[in-house]
Order: sequence, then structure tokens, then C-alpha cells
Amino acid sequence: MRSDITPWAIRGMGLSLGALTVFGLVQLGIAAGGVLLLFFVSILFASALAPIVGWLRDRLPLGRVGAILVVYLSFFVVMLAMAFIVLPAAIGQAGRIVASLPHFFDQVRAWAADLRPVALSTSITALVDSAQTIFVPAPAPPDAEEVVEVGAAVAEAAVSFFTMLAIVFFWLIEHARLQRYALAYLPAERRAGARDAWNEIENRLGLWVRGQLILMAAMGVATGIAYTLLGLPGALVLGLIAALTEAVPIVGPLLGAIPAVLVAATVSPELALVVAVIYVVLQLVEGSVLVPLVMRNTIGISPLLVLASLLIGGAVGGIVGAFLAVPVAAAIEIVLSRLQARDIRVAQDPSAIESPDEETSEELEESLPDGARAAAR
Repeated sequence: MRSDITPWAIRGMGLSLGALTVFGLVQLGIAAGGVLLLFFVSILFASALAPIVGWLRDRLPLGRVGAILVVYLSFFVVMLAMAFIVLPAAIGQAGRIVASLPHFFDQVRAWAADLRPVALSTSITALVDSAQTIFVPAPAPPDAEEVVEVGAAVAEAAVSFFTMLAIVFFWLIEHARLQRYALAYLPAERRAGARDAWNEIENRLGLWVRGQLILMAAMGVATGIAYTLLGLPGALVLGLIAALTEAVPIVGPLLGAIPAVLVAATVSPELALVVAVIYVVLQLVEGSVLVPLVMRNTIGISPLLVLASLLIGGAVGGIVGAFLAVPVAAAIEIVLSRLQARDIRVAQDPSAIESPDEETSEELEESLPDGARAAAR
């Protein structure tokens, strides 16, 4: 009797210990969610920079560290150029736009006051008041607590940025050694396949980052040129807004269009309509031509899976979850594809074939089991 109880007690203790370990790891992951997110974003950028570093090493007499430093130096040069050339112009344009908004809101209120029924007039006036509160807040003396909060947020963002640069740097340097260390925990016969999956995941993540940057740049340049040709005030800053919001899944295009239409409305309703139509046309061209071309050659997953991952990521983690959903889905898709038995052909559904020819019928019969093949004949 005692010998029968002891194995069950040991199994119960092992199960309890395993459940507690999993629970502790989940709680640790939740508590360190910000750190894990920062680490994941750093790996994304490291995957995007790895081919550039390799390209520099092939063409310049540089080691890995030297090539990474050249990439970092180029990045900081571009950032400084934007800070001294683009940013002042964008800030000046943004200041002029904000200064013109109060007069525009007053005009809309005056126009809405004559509308009938009264409920429509009241609704439009309330909407204008809310927009003015957002875009043109009332001047108020700075609150000490708000100043401290803003300063802390800026400091935290700066620390996160430089921490990300450090993680990217060390990941690029230690990548091979870290990979060997992690693969050493696997059986020898599975290490080659795991290494291939690891490298494929990183390659696809890097392609996704570069694809996103291409789409952002294309949308920013296209909208900036269009707004400039239309004579829209603040074309530069509105193009930057369109480029940045392009990275926001699902609602990004709408967020990028609202400031442009609002600024155009301060000039004339006709210009606002033209800007809205041009933005819709640009989005249609991007969605039907540029996005499939770029993403098909980079992320390599079906549009259905992209949409499903965006919806699930948005439901779980909001905008951040939707932003990271596609690369995560691509990584999971690679793992699942390697778990499939691709050497064994899956029988095609006969009902899905409208008019199979002789060759297709033979391939279908070959994919069936022996018994089913005999019955089909």
C-alpha cells in the first residue's frame, strides 16, 4: 500500500511544482512587460540592421564592431541633420497652423449657429469645442506636478532609447555565441533545424521592419509632395505626421488624414474635400499596389493571417499589440511550417476541383491511402 502511494505523491509534487513554476514565470513576464517589449523591439531593429552590417563588412576592411559603429554613426548623422534642418521648419509650420485654428473654430461656430434643427447646431458646436480643447488648449500657468511628470517621461524615453541602442549593439556582436549557447540545450539531431528556424525568423523580422520603413517613407513623401502642390499650409509637418501614423495598424491612415483635412478646412471647404480625396487615392494605391508588393516580398504571410493577427493583437495589447502582431504571427507561422509533415502530400478535396484533368486526377490518386486509391479507381 505504501509503495503504491509514494509514486503518486511524487508525481503530485512534481505537477504542483511545475504549475507553480509556470505561474511564477507568467507573473514575472507580466511584471517585466515593459522590459520584454523593449527587448523585443530591440531584436526587431537588430534583425533589420544585421544585413546592413554584413554588407559593410563585405565591402570595407572592418570588423563586426567597426561596421556596427559605422551604422550607428550614420544614424546619428541623419538624426542631427533632421534636428537642424527638418525639425525647425516643421515646428515653425506647426506653430502657424495652431495659430490659425482659433479663427477657424470661430468661423465654424458662427456657421453652425444658423443650422436647423437646433440639435444639429448644438452637436456641431460641441464637437468644435472638443476639437479646440484638444488642438488649442487654453493657456494656463505650468503646474509643478505636470512639469515633473513631463520631465520624468522625457527622461524615461531617453533612457529607453539608449538602452535599446545598447541591446541592439550587443545582440549584433554576441548573436552567434548566444545562438550556440541556446541551441546547446537541444538534442544534437535537432540543432540544425532549430538554427535554420531561428535564422529564418530573424530574417523575416528584419524584412518586416525594412518594409514598414519603406511604407512610411513612401507615404510621407507622397503626401508631402501632394500637399505642397496644393499649397496646403504646413505641408512638411503634415507629411511627417502621415509618415509616422502609417506605422499605426488599422487606424493609422485615419489618424494621418485628420490633421491634413482640418488644416485644409482653415483655407476653404473645397480644399479640404480635395485633400480628403487625394488622401483616399493615395491609400488605395498604397493598399492595392505598394503594401502587397512590399509585404509579399518581406513578411511572406497571407493577408488573412495579417488581418487576423492585427485584430487579435489589437484586442490583447491595443495599438502596441497590433503593431507587434504581424512579426509575431510571422515567427509563429515559420515554427508551425517546420512542424508540418511536408514530405507527406495532403490529399486535395475532390469537390474543390471543377474540371480536373488526367494529370491532376493521377496526382490526387497518388496522395490517397492504398484503400482509398482502390476505391477511387
